[in-house]
Amino acid sequence: MSMTGCSGGDDATARPTTSTVTVTASATPAHSSVAVTSSKARTPNATSRARLVSALDAAIERAGQPVGVAIVPVGRSARAITAGDQTPMVAWSTIKVPVAVASERANGQSASQTPAIVESDNAAAEHLWSSLGSDTDAAAAVTEVLRDGGDTTTTVPSAHLRSGFTIFGQTTWPLRDAAAFTAHLPCMAGTEHVLSLMGQVAGNQQWGVEAMASPVSTAVKGGWGPGPASGYVVRQIGLITHADGTMTAVAMGTSGPSLDSGIGALNTVAQHLDESIRMLPRGRC
Repeated sequence: MSMTGCSGGDDATARPTTSTVTVTASATPAHSSVAVTSSKARTPNATSRARLVSALDAAIERAGQPVGVAIVPVGRSARAITAGDQTPMVAWSTIKVPVAVASERANGQSASQTPAIVESDNAAAEHLWSSLGSDTDAAAAVTEVLRDGGDTTTTVPSAHLRSGFTIFGQTTWPLRDAAAFTAHLPCMAGTEHVLSLMGQVAGNQQWGVEAMASPVSTAVKGGWGPGPASGYVVRQIGLITHADGTMTAVAMGTSGPSLDSGIGALNTVAQHLDESIRMLPRGRC
């Protein structure tokens, strides 16, 4: 995989490039957020859940480095199906999704949303953050979006935790909480534009869930950056839309020697999700 430079900030000093593919997200907006349920949802029973986790564990074994996965059906406050390494990691640029939602709530749609989500541009994301007021105000606004999206525990910091990187990018975001938020995202008021941008990501984010062939459509946001001491963290949140219109939310993360190895590891797990798509829990708003 060829590498090109990326302007500093959360996605560090390099970003992946692949062939350009445009995918359109199939969002299903509703008028409220957290406690939405669906009679059309498919939640695996204990046996199916165990089979899916076992298969995911096998895929993670083949990934070449530790990977964690959390899966939640859209539109339901369901318990996440988790596999692999669930050690909490910082969000990096996956947190740009709630930042963009918070900015749109406060100020309406803006030109900065497109590069912040589609290209993972850090300067654009910083502009969205600054539009929310002081760092304290911005942190509170983004945390409120997380709460509306079913994440009851994650708190966005209001001060720099790591020199050289954004405040919001250093939010510790456990995979199960990221998956819960992603599962509620299509059901939250005012998220349609951000979801459409997640369905049009540039080549630097066309991996993992975005590389799956079976879904009708996908919508993703990736994030990557150096580990706290060494190596590289690579993360992704994604929405899978099935043929019947139901959706599955996925959060994945890995920590390993390089950006390339991390992308490769998430691709390995996503390939398994693609092959096992009928097993995935799913729902609608």
